[in-house]
Order: sequence, then C-alpha cells, then structure tokens
Amino acid sequence: MESKGQYPPRGNHTTLMDFILLGFSDVPDLQEFLFGVFLIIYVIILMGNSLIIIITQIDPSLRTPMYFFLGNFSSLEICYVSVTVPRLLTDLCRQSRSISFLACATQMYFFLVFGATECFILTAMAYDRYVAICNPLLYPLIMNSRLCIQLAAGCWITGIPVHIGFTYLIFSLPFCGSNQLNHFFCDIPPILKLACGDTFTIEILVYTVAVLVVTIPFMLILGSYVKIISTILKLPSAAGRAKAFSTCSSHLVVVTLFFGSGIISYLRPKSSHSTGMDKFLSLFYSIVTPMFNPIIYCLRNKDVLVALKKFLPKWIVI
Repeated sequence: MESKGQYPPRGNHTTLMDFILLGFSDVPDLQEFLFGVFLIIYVIILMGNSLIIIITQIDPSLRTPMYFFLGNFSSLEICYVSVTVPRLLTDLCRQSRSISFLACATQMYFFLVFGATECFILTAMAYDRYVAICNPLLYPLIMNSRLCIQLAAGCWITGIPVHIGFTYLIFSLPFCGSNQLNHFFCDIPPILKLACGDTFTIEILVYTVAVLVVTIPFMLILGSYVKIISTILKLPSAAGRAKAFSTCSSHLVVVTLFFGSGIISYLRPKSSHSTGMDKFLSLFYSIVTPMFNPIIYCLRNKDVLVALKKFLPKWIVI
C-alpha cells in the first residue's frame, strides 16, 4: 500500500471542515461546454427512465415480474445520477466548489447505497430471466408478486446498514494536508488519498465490500446466463431462440457496461490508480452508463417499443 509519509504526523493533523471538489477545473475553457453536455445527459436520463416507469405502470401487457424489476431499476437510476450530477452542474457554474465534510459524507453514502442496490437489482433481474427461460412452466408459481416485492425490498434495503458503517469508518479517518479533492464527487479513492496515517485496514475493507457487493452478484449473473444460453441453444425453433435472446440481450448489455466499469474502478490494484483514469471510469459508470440504459431497454425490447408506440401518441395529443 502507498506510504503516507509525506503528511504530518497523525498527532499534528488539523481537522478539515470542508473539501474543494476540483472536478474539471483543469480545463477552464470547457466549463460551459461540459455544463451543456452533462445537462443534456441528465435530462435524457430523467426523461428516459421516467417514461419506462410510466409505461410499465399503465400498460397491462408489461405488468409482469420482468417489467416490475425494470421499473424499479429505472427509479433507481434516477436516484443514482441525482446524487452526483446536480452537484456537478452547480460546480461547473461557480467559482467556489467547496463541499462540507458532512455533505461529502452524505453524498458518498447515498452513491454507495444506490450503487449497491443497482448491483442487487440487476442480479434479481438475471434470476427472473433464468426462471423464465430455464423453468418456464414453474415461472408464474415461482415469480409470484409476493416474491417479487420481497426481492425488490431486499435489493433496496440490504446496502443501507452496510454503507452507514462503511462511510462512518472512512470519514472517521484523520485528514490533513490539502483539502483539494481531485474529483467531481466524493468517491472512495480520492477521499482516501487525503487521509493521514495508515489506511491499509480501510483499503482492505473497500476490497471486501466490493467483492461482496460487486463481484459476487456479477458471478451470480454470469452463472445465470451460462444456464440461460445453454437452455436457449437447446430450443428446437429458430424463432423461439431469437425471442428468448431478445428478452435477455438488453439486460446483458447493461450488466456488462455497469459491472465492467465498476470492477475496474474499485478492484484494480492501487498502484494502477491515476486521477485521469479514476475520473473517466467514474464518469462512465455514474453518468454515461445510466444514459444508455433507457435507450438500450427501449430500442432492444419489442414489448417496450410496442407500449411506447401506444403511449406516445396519447401523450402528444394531451
């Protein structure tokens, strides 16, 4: 682990009252351009996911477990990006980019909770597809409304107590030296760079939580899709195989984008961390991927496309 010898001794540290989010201040000429880009992305995310939530609620043909979880996922995406993007947009418009110690801890907590919830909901969605394709006759019995509600509630709640303790431990570290956070939100790697003393225990805890929250769900999803693909390839008709693949492909693309960037960000060796790469990966899994999700689910899913065609003309007339 990286030595912290460049900082003052632990006993001499001064308590930080706030941090300065440097964000993209290293490119001052691009502030207005970046504001426009991130604002457009944010609006796309809000509108796209809101549309999915509405059509999964009002269209009777979409009142199935698959679209119940998709509605939950879209609600989560709105919460997830709203933790970071409004603050980023505000910072791009002003000179002072300070964030209080408490506000920084709160932002990190909600970002981690919603990130963990996303991992769990994507896993629940994979399980739903596994039951639908590998056990189609038992699907209505297994994926009943009670189980769906229990799975969704578990996904939303499980990360809350874990990340309360986790965030408390991180912000209980002594901070000294610079209060400049070279990032656009309060993420774990840049916060740990500002901590004094030995952060080895916290870094081991970060890897442990990342394995539990990211790696294990990812492996469960991969295992589900191995079974799913094996079952699909055994279907006798080409039409049946195509239909089965179409119900899974959008979910698989989203899983690859989200988990791929998340695993690289939190589980790669600390020696390979760089400020530029950390910002790029954070942009990818916290802003760019959520922008693609509603597009992927709308364009690659025939049921959603049909529901949209029925809904949009009515909405336009209104």
